[in-house]
Amino acid sequence: MIKIALPNKGRLADDARELLEDAGLGVRLQSDRALIATLGDEYQAIFVRSQDIPEFVADGAAEAGITGMDLVAESDRELDDRLDLGFGKCRIVVAARDESGINTISDIPPGARVATVFPGIAGRFFERAGRTVTLVPVSGATEIAPHIGIADLIVDLVSTGSTLKVNGLREVVTIIDSSARLIARRGLPAESKAALDRLVVRLESVVRARGQRYLMANVPRTALDQVKQVVPGINGPTVIDLLNGGLHVAVHAVVPAKSVDRVIADLKALGAEGILVTRIERLMP
Repeated sequence: MIKIALPNKGRLADDARELLEDAGLGVRLQSDRALIATLGDEYQAIFVRSQDIPEFVADGAAEAGITGMDLVAESDRELDDRLDLGFGKCRIVVAARDESGINTISDIPPGARVATVFPGIAGRFFERAGRTVTLVPVSGATEIAPHIGIADLIVDLVSTGSTLKVNGLREVVTIIDSSARLIARRGLPAESKAALDRLVVRLESVVRARGQRYLMANVPRTALDQVKQVVPGINGPTVIDLLNGGLHVAVHAVVPAKSVDRVIADLKALGAEGILVTRIERLMP
């Protein structure tokens, strides 16, 4: 069976399990404390710390894994990035105190101290930028470092940036954008690669379906040209004759969830009836 390393706790773990469940690969544990579980008939999950997953995959303990791209980048291991899973979005940024006068990378003075839980990413970034800094590795509470004299700047993970603002810090530059990824070991045997390819297809179909809705409506035949502008769908809407013919036809289309209310209003303005909107479990290209 193909081993997939999964986060053992936290939001990333919850989102990964939900994705697998939606793909028909529910985690089946023998007990709540089990560290190994089955995922359907082809895959086996092993539960480890998110930050250890790149190492587990690169070293061959698992063929693939789900973890944050920030952790993959920090590990600096050679891995295949197979799929962006669309959750766990965040950024690793350089930040400084509001009153520091540091607005760009060029403002950072030689020898500046940088507190971070990502010394690998930070070190490589400043080296590429041609800035000489002193890294101060910390295990957490990075935002406090500039206020207590431990560091001049920080390199940290942010989602909205609100935590930085609350602590009197501002972003100087984004180093990388991160999200949860399906990663794989390079050089897999053909059979293992084929099984992993099938997993990618299953997960990708769920990711693609999220944020989309399937819309059906009966619309006047005379308004079809306008309807096609309202609900273009993936390759244009599907138009179906109703059983009894008449003045209406059935139109089916996939539309972004955020646009559903606008589309419904536009369709009703064109005389549409019997509008139905449903969720989509999977969506193949």
